[in-house]
Amino acid sequence: MTGYYDIILGLIPLSLIGITAVLSAAGISLTAAVPFAATVPVALIGHALFVNGPVDDITSTQSTQSSADSPSFEPAD
Repeated sequence: MTGYYDIILGLIPLSLIGITAVLSAAGISLTAAVPFAATVPVALIGHALFVNGPVDDITSTQSTQSSADSPSFEPAD
């Protein structure tokens, strides 16, 4: 099953090479096309890290804790 991060990892080199090729074919020099094309993979990486960042599954973490691990609070008299 292909997940979000698998797609991002595939799109990083694909977008860099593809956009660079398109810009080079359009007449922009290679030394200028690569930095312009690199903005797309940087945006993909930024989105994957900060907008849709990897997080731990809180429900599985809480369900694995036993009652002995969690502190008990007793009311004071």
